[in-house]
Amino acid sequence: MTIFEEIVNDKMNFEFTSRGLKPIYHAPTSAKIVIIGQAPGLRVQNSGIMWHDASGDRLREWMGISKDVFYNSGKIGVIPMDFYYPGKAKSGDLPPRKGIADKWHSRLLKQMPNIQMTILVGSYAQKYYLKLNSQAKITTVIKDYQKYLPNYFPIVHPSPRNNIWLKKNPWFEQKVVPDLQKMISQIISN
Repeated sequence: MTIFEEIVNDKMNFEFTSRGLKPIYHAPTSAKIVIIGQAPGLRVQNSGIMWHDASGDRLREWMGISKDVFYNSGKIGVIPMDFYYPGKAKSGDLPPRKGIADKWHSRLLKQMPNIQMTILVGSYAQKYYLKLNSQAKITTVIKDYQKYLPNYFPIVHPSPRNNIWLKKNPWFEQKVVPDLQKMISQIISN
């Protein structure tokens, strides 16, 4: 049985698979960069195409890559903290379900032996992979991104909901994004 089939058949995912929903992730063996975010949004869950929304457009812009490179090059992997849309909260989406990353991420990452950079999108991925406490401030983590290099590159979630954060923190698009693009360009071109 493949990992995909195991995920589909996992009793943790029954409420989703019983509705015909497929887990959203992409783990090509040729990937050089993996993006770990929180969970698919409703639009992505319904389309079945990862980062197929306004957040994805902004993410690709920040990465400095085209849709073709993102989806078709085999150089980009995507593993969310949850494979399914977790539902709506009062403001935004519910957090990813606990236990998914613990159960599946290491196995999926082993399938991608050529990873040179892991982009951690948002606080859930950053707190999990950087082993941060729950009080860690995402702004501080992202400002200190260089201390996590070369393995991890933490960034803010590209959701339009973060437009206010981006306006308050212009250094992110002025300094962090160009560094991200430079590193990605070097990795992908080799």
